[in-house]
Parts: sequence; C-alpha cells; structure tokens
Amino acid sequence: MLKGVQDLKIGFHVSISGSLDLAVDRAEEAGCTAFQIFLKNPRGWSYKPLDEGEAARFVEKCEEFGYREVLAHMPYLPNLASPSDEIYRKSVNCLVEDLMRAGRLRIPYLVLHLGSHMGSGEEAGMKRIVEACRNALNTVDNKVMLLLENTAGQKNSIGSKFKDLKRIMDEIGEPTRVGVCFDTCHAYAAGYDLRTQKAVSKTLHQLDKEVGLKHVKSIHLNDSVGELGSHLDRHEHIGLGKIGEKGLKAILHTSEIRKLPIVMETPVDERRDDRGNLAKALELAK
Repeated sequence: MLKGVQDLKIGFHVSISGSLDLAVDRAEEAGCTAFQIFLKNPRGWSYKPLDEGEAARFVEKCEEFGYREVLAHMPYLPNLASPSDEIYRKSVNCLVEDLMRAGRLRIPYLVLHLGSHMGSGEEAGMKRIVEACRNALNTVDNKVMLLLENTAGQKNSIGSKFKDLKRIMDEIGEPTRVGVCFDTCHAYAAGYDLRTQKAVSKTLHQLDKEVGLKHVKSIHLNDSVGELGSHLDRHEHIGLGKIGEKGLKAILHTSEIRKLPIVMETPVDERRDDRGNLAKALELAK
C-alpha cells in the first residue's frame, strides 16, 4: 500500500467463480482493502441453495483478512421498476434472496440498480421500486443496508437525479436500512460534472443538499467513456476517460468520500487490468 493511503478501503469487483469464499482470497491477493461480489450468477434468475460450509468459510476469511467493507451487488436481470408483473415478481424475489444471503455472509451493503420503467412512466416506476424495497425489508429482518445506485440517465431509467434517489429513500421510510451508492461514471453521464476540483466540490455539495452525504455509504469509482450528460453507461479505466485524472484525484481527496468503501468496476483489456486500475487509484489518492 502506498504511503498516505493506508486509511483507504478500496478495491474492485471480484469473481465468485468456484466458491463464494474464493472471492476473498482473490481480493486479498490483489491488494484490495474493500471489494464487491455478486451473490450468484448475475446473468440468470435461478438460485442454488447457499452452501453452509461455503458461507462459513467466506465469513472466516473476511474476519481473517480484516474485510468489513464488503459490498454485494444485485444481478443484471432484475428490474424493480418493471411494469411486467412476472418480471417484477421475479425481481422482488431476487432482492429478498440477496438480502437474506448478504445477511448470512455478514455483508453490510447490498447495491441495487433501480431499473427501467419500460415506458410506463417515472411515477409508476418509482412506485414499483418503493413497494419492492418495502416488501424485501419487511420480509428480511437483518442488518443489511440497501444502497440505491445512481444511474446514467439512459432512456426510461430511474435514479439519475439526486432528488429522485432521496424521494425513493423517503418513501421507503427505512432510513437505517436504505442508503446510496454513488457511481462517478453514472453521475458524470447524467450531467453532474466531476472533471475538476471545483466541479467535484459543486456536485458533492448538490449531492449533500439533495440527498445528504451521510446517506452515501459507498462509492463506485469509474471513469467514463461518454461525455458529460451523454447518458452513456460505459465505464473506462481510471484516468483514461472523460472525467480524467484531475477529477478522480479530487474525488479521492474528498474527506467524506475517503472514509467510504470504494469499489472500481473498470474494464479489463490490453491497456490495463484490475490491479493496474487499483495502482492508478492509489497513486491518485496518495
């Protein structure tokens, strides 16, 4: 770990291939001090029963390596804003299952995409999301906090505006069990500038005013392929996108953000891998 960044809880999304507990080994080997996982195959609906031995090993390894800032992320398929009753039912069931699994694995945070209203309108979509979260929180009594992730503002998506995140949180009505995961790429694509120290200060001030930084519990640190306000949800390597090194450095040097678990969801290609992005983030943070 580089000088001056010992306090950072930072890492990336790691694979659960083979066994959930192997994700902890992968995070440790890569030098992560925080990490994120899926709790099942993210591209399918079905869940196989959670293996008790696997779960116990996951908890033991997290304790052994000192991982307390672990994020779980909902799979790709669920759409909590869907007007389709079948998709909505399956999505709520998925949310309930992930909440239960996260609790059994002692993971404190479950990040969820708010989904798409599919043309039914923002009001209808928000109502569906609120009902889904209330249902899940009423069904599962544990300490896991749901984190609403801001979106890039793609067509029919919900949650690109800070005020919408706050409205959903307020309508769910469980302030100790619902927070926000702030994604830098999504915010930039949605029109919130993050390219300079001044821009970062302005955007975070707006986030504090409209949501409250106390409700922001984690950061997805991603650069952006798309331009400011492009609504393009494509992540780029740290410092190689439209936000750039100056902006990401300003974010990493913000005291309120520095104390949160920071997870990168950056590409892996011939230019750089996960470890390369971790090294770059640590360089910017020191």
